[in-house]
Amino acid sequence: MNPEQPDELSRDPLPLRGRSVLVTGVSRRAGIGYATACRLAAYGASLFCHHYSPHDQEQPWGADDLEALLEGVRGHLVGDARVADLHSDLSQTEAPEQLVTSAVEEFGAVDALVCNQALSGSDGALGELTAAELDKHWAVNARASILLAQSFARCHTPGAPGSIVFLTSGQGLGPMPSEVAYAAAKAALAGITVTIADQLADDGIRVNTVNPGPVDTGYVTEEMWKAVAPMFPLGRYGAPDDPARLISWLITDEAAWITGQIINTEGGFGRWRPRSR
Repeated sequence: MNPEQPDELSRDPLPLRGRSVLVTGVSRRAGIGYATACRLAAYGASLFCHHYSPHDQEQPWGADDLEALLEGVRGHLVGDARVADLHSDLSQTEAPEQLVTSAVEEFGAVDALVCNQALSGSDGALGELTAAELDKHWAVNARASILLAQSFARCHTPGAPGSIVFLTSGQGLGPMPSEVAYAAAKAALAGITVTIADQLADDGIRVNTVNPGPVDTGYVTEEMWKAVAPMFPLGRYGAPDDPARLISWLITDEAAWITGQIINTEGGFGRWRPRSR
């Protein structure tokens, strides 16, 4: 073999060079969206990062410094790839289409979409829920992703490679106590994956859904870890880059034969816990 000519089976170190990706929910440096955007940038892609700080401001962890966050993504760019961003409330009906349109106007085309946005809180167990809470979770955690996919498909050049990645939450693998609204909305994405994948296959768009499993995005305390440590056979909690590696790989051509799948990346997490009586 000619040592100067790469083997056809060797891996391209920049598999997304020349491509652009829209990632939603890139709001915190401790989050999955940020880890995914950084890894995609390191793979050669240009990034359109969506963020919505008011949600984080309502959470215990608070909002992050968005300029520092975006600078962090830029630090992984390769060559002439670049980063653009937009602040948007995806609970608004027109926001998903406006977001995709903005990304297309910025880069000329968008080759992949990662629907990472998520609403936390405003939830409860059965008997504690209101219709408004259910609707709020549906709007952000399910409806927005479906509308984003719809807008992405409309802007996509038929036949060109394209990829959509939804994020679900493993609600089908075990209970999520006191998170009925969240689990229901995320279950909708897992349930619709194969249908959307089938519809978009003729246009060259692959559609997959990732369950990132339990990931420490800045909320896990030492006490919490001690309580759940026996459930993790690899001896640690999930880190944001764990699902980011899978999501990024699904967008590359190495995953060209994978569509319509719900894939769990949980490090062998075992869902067992003592029952309270």
